[in-house]
Amino acid sequence: MLVATNLLVRMLQPHHELALLAKNPINKIRLESRLLYLMPQNLVELWVVATRPIAQNGLGLSIPEAASELTRLKDMFSLLPDTAAIYPTWERLVKQYQVAGKLAHDAWLVAAMEVHGLTAILNFDKAGFSGYAGIEVVHPAEVTA
Repeated sequence: MLVATNLLVRMLQPHHELALLAKNPINKIRLESRLLYLMPQNLVELWVVATRPIAQNGLGLSIPEAASELTRLKDMFSLLPDTAAIYPTWERLVKQYQVAGKLAHDAWLVAAMEVHGLTAILNFDKAGFSGYAGIEVVHPAEVTA
């Protein structure tokens, strides 16, 4: 199961109302010895938010703090590689599903999931990935239930 970036962001905000809802399902899945995955894009997206100033809807982390977080996440999750097969899969998906704008980033993750044989993503946004055939969107609350 791929972990969406929005959970990673909330894990970095211990006082946020969704912090525990992000952490607990991840811990539960890991305790069950089920694998959770990240793609390099997740780490890039997290870096963008983590290093952006708080006044601009970021977390305001320093470069060393953000780098330390990337190291921690790479130790916690299996990092799947970007491969040459992802781009043609992404191109097919954006044409097939008429994807425009920022949603093309999600399509990249869907393409990576397809290439790596993943069919589920742990995500706060149930609607974000649900339009893709064969992709199950699992809300963290569904894991803790």
